[in-house]
Amino acid sequence: KMKISVFTVITPEFTPEEVVKRLAHLRYEGVEWRVVTVLKENEQETSFWKGNKCTLSLETLEEKADYIRGITEAVGLEICNLATYLKPNEFGKIEKAMQVAKIMECPQIRINAPSYEPGNSYNSLFQETRKNLEKVEKIASKYGIKALLELHMGNIIPSASAAHRLISFFDPRYIGLIYDPGNMMQEGYENWHMGMELLGEYLAHVHVKNSKWMIEKKNKKGVFFWRPTWARLKEGIVDWKEVINGLKAVGYKGYLSLEDFSDIPTEKKLNEDIEYLKSLK
Repeated sequence: KMKISVFTVITPEFTPEEVVKRLAHLRYEGVEWRVVTVLKENEQETSFWKGNKCTLSLETLEEKADYIRGITEAVGLEICNLATYLKPNEFGKIEKAMQVAKIMECPQIRINAPSYEPGNSYNSLFQETRKNLEKVEKIASKYGIKALLELHMGNIIPSASAAHRLISFFDPRYIGLIYDPGNMMQEGYENWHMGMELLGEYLAHVHVKNSKWMIEKKNKKGVFFWRPTWARLKEGIVDWKEVINGLKAVGYKGYLSLEDFSDIPTEKKLNEDIEYLKSLK
């Protein structure tokens, strides 16, 4: 049975203490903590990626690990993932995050696949990442923690096929994948069910959000220019019923982790999205 969690990137105005209480009250089952390398204090604005109060810092994570685990468990939630932004070659920091994950009884951490920019050679980036992941796999096996890469626009694994090509060299106990249909609607879309079948045991976690495409402008020749943007969960292109049916069909039992970047106020979003997801399960 799939469980539902929240990725704290979307709760920037709440502290960790506030967020776990709210999530437990709304009957979420888990929390995916956002982890940055260094926390910038006193940022003026509060947004998903800046001044987010619900973000943990890798610098102080070890000393806070027991506390964070304590407040999470006290309200009956599980820590389902530590979502870092570490690159696959930051071995020392990856090891530190895995040590902390072990203390927190969290089974996995996210690391970032490298970005692809025209001018970079995809083939050399691929080989370099593969070599780095060999080391990451060794660290992961030492701690019994899984390192997850995310299907994400702009990186070298935007699709299930591209990701499978990279991770199929590794043991799925230690290297896994975050499936993200909202990202894949911007880049990397493939038939949901086919991608899930292809990924098999590597499919370890799912991010839940939605996207749509908008006409940005039209030039003098009548050519339309489109761009992707975030959408509310029920209003985007991803048919979440179809995604969840696919996940059921492949026997996925992990988390559906809410990462809804739409414009709904946080309280309302947390409330409405879980109701919607439960209706689809």
